[in-house]
Amino acid sequence: MESIGIKRIGIIGVGEIGRAVVTGLCDGTEESPEVFLSPRGARTAAELAARYEEVEICADNQEVVDRSEVVIIAVRAKDRHDALAGLRVDGDKTVINVMAGVANDDLRRTLASDAALVRAIPLPSVRERRSVTVTFPSHPVADALFERLGGAQPVADEEAFNVCSALTGTLTTHYSYLATLTTWAVGHGIAPEDAERYVRGLFQGVGRALSDESRSLNQLAADHETPNGNNERIRTTWFGPANSQALHQALDGLLTDLR
Repeated sequence: MESIGIKRIGIIGVGEIGRAVVTGLCDGTEESPEVFLSPRGARTAAELAARYEEVEICADNQEVVDRSEVVIIAVRAKDRHDALAGLRVDGDKTVINVMAGVANDDLRRTLASDAALVRAIPLPSVRERRSVTVTFPSHPVADALFERLGGAQPVADEEAFNVCSALTGTLTTHYSYLATLTTWAVGHGIAPEDAERYVRGLFQGVGRALSDESRSLNQLAADHETPNGNNERIRTTWFGPANSQALHQALDGLLTDLR
């Protein structure tokens, strides 16, 4: 945090993402910023304040804003008007909006502030400082903050931001896919704990392969196949053109709703 000079960060709405951001900033680091949490999400806030000496719970959201240089707004979108009503945000603050589906123009109307507003899509894996976070618009403070948490990827406009937001909607589908593989194995006589351990091991290896950015995703797929082999058979018989098109259509529908 020293490289960007941020010493005080506030988080309004301490849910899973808030917890992940605090953990990424404070866990195992030599110098952490002071972190001020709203009382919203009291159990999680209390847990974080007990774990990290840099973390403090504020009396209300206004105190979070007043004591912070950077304010992360992480309340649920449907709760934003109640949570932010009457909040005074000075123009010298940087506000990071991580609310899904809430554009910066919408947030600016709610806050009635000239503060810099940046949208971001941090994922729970920022807790391990291993997740790339999409931001819009590019802002030196926000981008440097997320570089600290695994990497920042600024995009050119809000449409590109919405496309990336739609992609995050596929995460639990991936987990459910793995769970389905496990269920199939159990149905063929493998003990549940053994099936899950093996499936986890298979796809942890895939995760490590993804860190090799010298190979495209298509190249990685090709490198894991042999002609007429098992991988090619499942890919071509199950994840064929119709399945691929159905996924495109589902993402298109989500993107429409995010605009």
